[in-house]
Amino acid sequence: MSDDHSANAISCYQSILASVFQTPHIDRIASEGCRMEDFCATNAVCTPARASIMTGQYGHVNGVKTLDDNWDPGGSPNLAQLLQTSGYQTALYGKWHLGCEPAGFEDYQYLSDGTGKFGEQGVYFNPSFKKKGEGVVRYDGYVTDIITELTESSIRRRDKARPFFVMCHHKAPHDFWEYEKRYEHLLEGVEIPEPESLFEDRSHRSEATREFGSSVTPRSSVRSLYKDFLKPDYVTGRLNGTENMSFEEKGRAAYQKYLKDYLRTVAAIDDSVGRLLRVLEEEGIIEETIVIYTSDQGMFLGEHDYQDKRWSFEESLRTPLVIRYPKEITSGHVCSELMSNIDIAPTLLDYAGVKIPDEMQGISCREMLSGRKQENCHSGVYFRYWMHLAHNHDNPAHYGIRTKEFKLTYYYGLPLDAKGAVNRPTPPGWEMYDLRSDPGELHNIYEETEYRHIREELKKQLYELKKQYGDGDEQYPELEEQFLPARDREGDRECQRS
Repeated sequence: MSDDHSANAISCYQSILASVFQTPHIDRIASEGCRMEDFCATNAVCTPARASIMTGQYGHVNGVKTLDDNWDPGGSPNLAQLLQTSGYQTALYGKWHLGCEPAGFEDYQYLSDGTGKFGEQGVYFNPSFKKKGEGVVRYDGYVTDIITELTESSIRRRDKARPFFVMCHHKAPHDFWEYEKRYEHLLEGVEIPEPESLFEDRSHRSEATREFGSSVTPRSSVRSLYKDFLKPDYVTGRLNGTENMSFEEKGRAAYQKYLKDYLRTVAAIDDSVGRLLRVLEEEGIIEETIVIYTSDQGMFLGEHDYQDKRWSFEESLRTPLVIRYPKEITSGHVCSELMSNIDIAPTLLDYAGVKIPDEMQGISCREMLSGRKQENCHSGVYFRYWMHLAHNHDNPAHYGIRTKEFKLTYYYGLPLDAKGAVNRPTPPGWEMYDLRSDPGELHNIYEETEYRHIREELKKQLYELKKQYGDGDEQYPELEEQFLPARDREGDRECQRS
């Protein structure tokens, strides 16, 4: 698993970037296995996404709704522990970021700031790790290479009489995008294609989102990559020569620097995947090993003029996932069923022959991954982002539903009880997109009469999912009110006024 890897930066997903940048080793997993087209993060930010992967639960259930929440591995199902007690040897190398000591792993080394604190980002060069049983250790070199070497060593020295489960968790391509010197000329002289929405006119949006979010261009007054790149000490060098450019020229210059820095870190990730596939081949176990590549969530690469994640537009919500297992999965299968990160733990437990705990809210997707008909597929994925306006990224809190055809999101614009959220309300509003005709989400159809019936059905489905997953918001009447029919909402307001 990598951190902040957009599906658009993996060539088998066939985005505009595939014409200039390839990821052959990640693509190999897809071509020899399955590529998920609609795999979604249920909360598009790092720590909650990782907790959902480990527990098969939403953040309001496992206790990790925000980056400031710490996971209690003993208080909810733990994928690693369940596999360990079933005879698997378990290991973790790289980014942990869950605010607790890893539990259920026979061996681990996770990125640290040098003090052994939990959940640290670590650094790209000469990183420190907290090593199980030994405290903090420091390595010389590039973080992606080091995490790969630790994982490779673990596989080679495993007990060959027992099955194994290893999590290789890369820091890259999290900001700020420091690439190893061997990639510094990659994409040199290449013009990176721009997304259609880089200079999006947001007038179609609701007031809830129109003026919010951190940008690539100079648009944002809160955080702009263009402005970051002008700092003399920016880690990969200052963006020079833009002072007399127009707004659009500055935006395009920032986009080119952003994408080249980002993709150079991704190139190292792809090389890591190639190394680990080669290890499995040399060990003679590649045909009997389930190999998954994914990220904690998606990432904006200039689409909608956004950087970072946190929004629930497709580039952030939709997450890459490819899986290879020749014993069950046909080569080149593309699965268009809905899957979310709460489904990873039950799916892996199913493969391992381990009973899936009743407390897990996700489902096993083993049948759909193999191309067989699966009866209990998701008709919609419920998602929620809690960290209202946190960390200078200016994203309002929201929840919603994504189906195969549509996305409906309610931006409630309140901090509620979320740790790290900013106590400043923003305008509430609904947005809805037809993903069939508008996959780039450039035309908000929420108010359009012809979609009224679909809109009300989606609201009903969203309300039912909130109840199903135990996230009903009964303690917040202003949120519950949004699901009443329009005439009832007016009546409710009149009663309150009276």
